[in-house]
Amino acid sequence: MPLRFLERTSLAEHARSLTLSTYTPELTITGLVTGVDNVRHDVYLSPKFMELSRGHISDLIEKYGAVEELVKEDPLANKSAGSVGSFPAAFNARIAPPKDAPPPPKPSDRAADFKKALADLQVVALNVAKEKANISVDLLFRLALIKQLRSELSNQFNAVLERCRTRLKSYDGMRASPKGVEYRDLFLRFQVAKKVVLRKAATEIFNTLREVEKETVARMRRSLFGETDAMTYELFLNRLVFTEDGRDDYLNAEHYVMLGNYDRDPDRFPLLDEIAHDFLENLEIAKGRRDKESYFEGVMNVPENAQELMGAGSPQEGTPKSKAQKALLTGWTNGLEQADVLLHIISSYEVAPLLAEYTPVINPQQMKNALISRTEAKRVEQLLEQHGRISADKLQQAAKRVAGCNGADRARYAGRFLGDFMRYHRDIKRLDVLNAGVDSVNVIANEKLRELSAINNTLYEFLLPEEQKPTEEKVIDHIILKADIRESTTLTRTLFERGLNPASYFSLNFYEPINKLLPKYSASKVFIEGDAVILSMFEHEGLNEFGVARCCMLAREMIEIVNGYNEKSTASGLPPLELGIGICFQDSAPMYLMDGNNRIMISKALNESDRLSGCTKGAKKLISGRNIPFNVFSFQTVDDKDTGGIPEEFLMRYNIGGIHINVAAFEKLRTEIKLEEHVIELPMLWGMQKVKLYSGLVPVAAGVFHKIVVREGIIPHINATEFTAKAWTERKYYEVCTTQAVYDMVADRAGAAD
Repeated sequence: MPLRFLERTSLAEHARSLTLSTYTPELTITGLVTGVDNVRHDVYLSPKFMELSRGHISDLIEKYGAVEELVKEDPLANKSAGSVGSFPAAFNARIAPPKDAPPPPKPSDRAADFKKALADLQVVALNVAKEKANISVDLLFRLALIKQLRSELSNQFNAVLERCRTRLKSYDGMRASPKGVEYRDLFLRFQVAKKVVLRKAATEIFNTLREVEKETVARMRRSLFGETDAMTYELFLNRLVFTEDGRDDYLNAEHYVMLGNYDRDPDRFPLLDEIAHDFLENLEIAKGRRDKESYFEGVMNVPENAQELMGAGSPQEGTPKSKAQKALLTGWTNGLEQADVLLHIISSYEVAPLLAEYTPVINPQQMKNALISRTEAKRVEQLLEQHGRISADKLQQAAKRVAGCNGADRARYAGRFLGDFMRYHRDIKRLDVLNAGVDSVNVIANEKLRELSAINNTLYEFLLPEEQKPTEEKVIDHIILKADIRESTTLTRTLFERGLNPASYFSLNFYEPINKLLPKYSASKVFIEGDAVILSMFEHEGLNEFGVARCCMLAREMIEIVNGYNEKSTASGLPPLELGIGICFQDSAPMYLMDGNNRIMISKALNESDRLSGCTKGAKKLISGRNIPFNVFSFQTVDDKDTGGIPEEFLMRYNIGGIHINVAAFEKLRTEIKLEEHVIELPMLWGMQKVKLYSGLVPVAAGVFHKIVVREGIIPHINATEFTAKAWTERKYYEVCTTQAVYDMVADRAGAAD
């Protein structure tokens, strides 16, 4: 029978001034083939990762089960071959490791190895998904990962249990040994504490997953795919992900609210969900909707709605919403009291801090009921007396607080409960969606089945880099970076006049720092001469190497080196260096001429990078000193009909402290990482102008990402004498921004959008 939350019209009137959101968890996998059973998707995970996960989970179970000493090898047992309960010497010889074998890794080392392998494998999955242009590939991997880790938690508990039994057999037939008695007692406690041990081990695995997501994987995913399916990935960071059915008294008490589990409990999830739906029905927020029930479900999946409805139990005074929130809070509180569940809710919060002290001696649900029922309280006190040394004082104090909870406090508990219940509701629904996805995955462990699936092109394989078959390093494209150093002659003359050595000065302050950057970015020198540096980067078949993105980051670091050098030069009274960088991508391998034993590269990108790195004297004279946050500009000074079909040769360029990339490089960059578009009005050469910017994240090393902002400019046709724009052509040019102010503006714009 529906509950009455005050007068329906009264609640509905107050609810009209509030705005509620909805959310429905979804997991959509598209574009993937089913496996050999024509139902599920076949996934093969890295054997090395699987082995590391088994070892790490086994260590956790031994640690939280307090059986580390019981399962470790007993050196005395190996010496007692032939004694009652010991293994035969021949068997010990078979399992003994070779004398020169390395010692097994320590648990702490194995934990670090597991975390690194977990991060590496998730990066591999993202790269595979990027290569196939389908983020569903990565989602499939994440489902397989969760399924495998769940399975290993159960399997490794059983394996540790069996090792304990095997060790205890060595004490069979012996006289009552103190150590044997101690171990048997330890073994029994380990068996009884199965749920506790698995929960603690699972919590540590979950925390590692979250750390890896935060430190590496999330940024890598944004780099490759942007915010695509961002909400979907929340399914994998659900605290309930390693629970059997989403019900765990300890976990719920710590992160949500501990609900009832037994049929007689009035605070079971289905009953409370019904009460919440009835409350929303009274608000008339779904009036006239055909999808009323799904709409209510969506509202319940947004914990922020509890704040909107009733200030999460503490509406702020003086706000436009406070009157409505107070009325709704009163109605909600009265409804919970009418359903006879409010005391159970209050006791759930009061019992949470007591769990660590009183369990596992007392069942959490029994403790919660003891705060409400005097009869149940006496049973609990008797149990505590039987175990001795455990005082019931804190339990009794909590019971007094529950009984003495007044109207204002009850309302606060009721409002807090709605927010916690909505979070639990959301995560339960997320768990349901995730479990359905996990059921669609077949994690293959059989080599014959793996081969069968691979032959039929239905296998999705995720291997660590060291496990992947080496491929012939066939160069498929290349990127050329030219750094053009200007005013070097003036600086050289100034150094000579001061009796300084220009060669060592340039070497220490420019060339040596650049040489140190080359291994970091897998770049190589084409040649370096007095006032020019030309570098190359190659991409190989079958590898996602982020060539253009990484080359842009190399260029930014070179700009930073020159800026640092210029600060020192200016302080010393020396003229600063002017540096312009041009980057060109060519979708083919370079060609080479042989000069004796020396290879001479031939590439159109060499000529184009030379043009892009240059700066026309006229452009420098007209633009230098203007307060503009960009460093690269291109202008057309000849009419299109007079260019002879090669307008590139008739461009006037400005590039001082800038990075100019060709169109092909920009298009390649868009395939390497996800670029978000921004349009911001900024001061330009001819007043304020809307500027199109693209931002993204570039993976530089494991767990290291750098931001990149690229400006798209349109080449104007100008009057070179007056430096006025006659018209805008349809041609575009691209600049990798180097001014920090531009990065700050983009970050502020992205933050405001969030």
